[in-house]
Amino acid sequence: MKTDERHRTIAEILRRQAEVSVEELMLACDASGATIRRDLETLAGNGVLRRIHGGARSLIGQGQNPGYGLRELEDRDAKRRIAAAVAGLLADRALVWLDSGSTATEVARAVTGRELTLMPMSLPALNAAAGGDAGAGSRPALLLPGGSLVAGELCFRGPLAESNIRSLRFDTAVLTPCAVDFTDGLLAHDLDDAAVKRAGLDASARVVVAASATKWQAHARVLIGGLDRVDVIVTDREFNAREQEQLDKYSVEVVNV
Repeated sequence: MKTDERHRTIAEILRRQAEVSVEELMLACDASGATIRRDLETLAGNGVLRRIHGGARSLIGQGQNPGYGLRELEDRDAKRRIAAAVAGLLADRALVWLDSGSTATEVARAVTGRELTLMPMSLPALNAAAGGDAGAGSRPALLLPGGSLVAGELCFRGPLAESNIRSLRFDTAVLTPCAVDFTDGLLAHDLDDAAVKRAGLDASARVVVAASATKWQAHARVLIGGLDRVDVIVTDREFNAREQEQLDKYSVEVVNV
């Protein structure tokens, strides 16, 4: 099993249970104790888990939002497909607001060779958009939102960030909600995150929601906005006839990847 496969396996196990031993992980990953211990040290450093004697402990409490380090390991293939599709929806020279989170970071990677003006709401997305091969084309021009930087998530929050977002008029907002619900719409885990997302939504002529299938089964309590505010949803979820009928009521275009 490759390193990234082991890391995803460990993260998935700690989604289901509070603690796991090195011996359990050796069996699950078909790896030596030394390899598993190195994996645990790496994942602990990335904020995915807490290292304890003889194993690891989950950082996810009941009802809590998984940390960025853990979310970055999950649904990687789907997030990359979603990001590529979102990049294809952005016009050259557009002014784009880009939400925070692991899916948003993948979108930033997907537009590294594009001629865009981009306001990323996290340091991982900012670094991804600023990196890449210079020979691949023009890098996006980057606008920093300011505000407070949230530890662990490395995203921008607060009144200053909201004010700077609302001072501009974006062609497109790429929103990555914590959860999507057919009744309530777009949801976030906390008030500060929802306020920033709402500012991006309000300041944009078009709203593109990037949400993997797991977001449709997630639970969050703070409302960002209804599905009537959304123009396009890019997702790997397949909708049944009843769900598609609900989306059609809002005139939402669905791009399946």
